Amino acid sequence: MRAVDIIQKKKEGKTHTKEEIDFLVNGLMNGTVEDYQMAAWLMAVCFNDLNEDETAYLTEAFINSGDILDFSDISNIVADKHSTGGVGDKVTIALIPLLASLGVPCAKLSGRGLGYTGGTVDKLESVPNFVCALKDDDFKAQIKKIGAAISAQTPNLTPADGKIYALRDVTATVDNKALICASVVSKKIASGANVIVLDVKYGAGAFIKTKEDAKSLADLMIKIGAKLNRKISAVISSMEQPLGTHIGNSLEIIESIEFLKGNCNKDLYEIVFEITSYTLVSACLAKDYNEAKKMADEAIKSGRALQKLREIIRAQGGNEACVEDYNLFNVGKNKFELKASSSGYVSKLDALMIAKACKLLGAGRDKKSDSIDFGAGCILNKKTGDEVKTGETLLTLYWNNISDEKVEEAKECAQNAYEYSAIKPKTSPLIYKEDCRF
Repeated sequence: MRAVDIIQKKKEGKTHTKEEIDFLVNGLMNGTVEDYQMAAWLMAVCFNDLNEDETAYLTEAFINSGDILDFSDISNIVADKHSTGGVGDKVTIALIPLLASLGVPCAKLSGRGLGYTGGTVDKLESVPNFVCALKDDDFKAQIKKIGAAISAQTPNLTPADGKIYALRDVTATVDNKALICASVVSKKIASGANVIVLDVKYGAGAFIKTKEDAKSLADLMIKIGAKLNRKISAVISSMEQPLGTHIGNSLEIIESIEFLKGNCNKDLYEIVFEITSYTLVSACLAKDYNEAKKMADEAIKSGRALQKLREIIRAQGGNEACVEDYNLFNVGKNKFELKASSSGYVSKLDALMIAKACKLLGAGRDKKSDSIDFGAGCILNKKTGDEVKTGETLLTLYWNNISDEKVEEAKECAQNAYEYSAIKPKTSPLIYKEDCRF
């Protein structure tokens, strides 16, 4: 078997066997397949795609390229969730303590952000002294002890996916659905979860731009999970405007804490409770959405969910006093309030423009080695559908040490994010329930 023949086969639009895909992935790992050969194959895949069987073979090859975590000695139910990413997406920080407080063990492996705002690991590291780099044994021990852990992914999990993603990133082959599916599903399975819920986002502030593409990707990931004996559910949600009101690392942790205290805006509440319900029903801990929602509401009202967050912070070396004292967070010492120039209604709040503003202020990075400012970001006072009066604050930008030029660019992005109308606009639903997948 030769790599060049496998590349030629896909270039001609033919179907691979499991042995051929294993040969490519194993060869990349042991050096018998060159990176330029893998890059050529990836481009052939982008032109001619992979069918469901081929996608399952690739997913399984990624899984088998490294360690596979096993929590069967802890529980027969271990949950995980994955989001395809968006602006202000702090769902993990609110969701994991909530699920754990309801008796669902959660093994959450997360990443850093590479783009407009930080990833879950960046957000959690804005908690004073919080440690995300857990060893596999410590990760497992914490789940056994308190029911939840949130850690950065170790390089020993799906290392083949890591190598291939690095090639995809520099060869314009990131956006193929089969490759996205294999990357996401392999990491979720290798991390040991057997109840997996995916939040597939689309819109201006998401990687996936259309509802139809989000539905297609969600369906594919569910089917590949089934082929590999994992139950995967998916929620399809809009990212036309930012999620919640706080964007930026420290600010998103603060909003998550407020959520667990029972204080949050409608859209964050809706998405967290939707994923919670999917998880509880999939784990056979609730018979339907209404029962699951009651369980989640009670966990928040009783304080159990907030207490579980304290336990996670304490277990991972963080200062749990920050749950009550937000002054312990780094929030930008400089701020600017954007005022409404006229009265009316917000007809559009562009998530991408808000994300660009936050990145200019220091909330995101261009490459993995870039530093990130935990205190940079913004708080939204007005979102789509809200009434505004002349002089009211639309949002507040926060930053620490950046150039005046970048501050002015950020202000311009924030201003351009808003559009107005004289009459109250119709707002689209955050979650398209008719498209949700069990």
